[in-house]
Amino acid sequence: MIRRDKVNYYLDIAEQVSKRCTCIRRHYGAVIVNHDEIISTGYVGAPRGRKNCTDLNQCIREEKKIARGERYELCRSVHAEANAIISASRKDMIGGAMYLVGIDMRTGDYVENANSCAMCKRLIINAGISTVYIRDNKDNYRMVPVSEWIENDESLMGTLGY
Repeated sequence: MIRRDKVNYYLDIAEQVSKRCTCIRRHYGAVIVNHDEIISTGYVGAPRGRKNCTDLNQCIREEKKIARGERYELCRSVHAEANAIISASRKDMIGGAMYLVGIDMRTGDYVENANSCAMCKRLIINAGISTVYIRDNKDNYRMVPVSEWIENDESLMGTLGY
């Protein structure tokens, strides 16, 4: 048996975490790792105590045909990245990595060109995470140095979506 490489191992865990999602559009799972130890996990879902989109069988963003990466204030859910960060101590995240997997619920495929939204990028920066690994398919991924998000500040460019 061929041993799975470490990055895909953590991405596999993030993918498994995504199966707890309650979003109708996309399932995302996030895992924060530091010093080869899982610090926390997160998936997309409504704030605790509120009804989930799966319970309501409704997605406002889908109904309004809002493009991905835009108008997240209308979304009922907390993103996977934010939920993982909320569940961890900053001192445990500094210098660590986040592993992120997105599944498109319409197709069952990995989200093409997946990335964190602008708000989650800000949270990741402030959490002290240094690298984000994003799955493109079962065996391939992108490594994004968080320093790129600092240097290439899309909020100064007025860029919408991703």
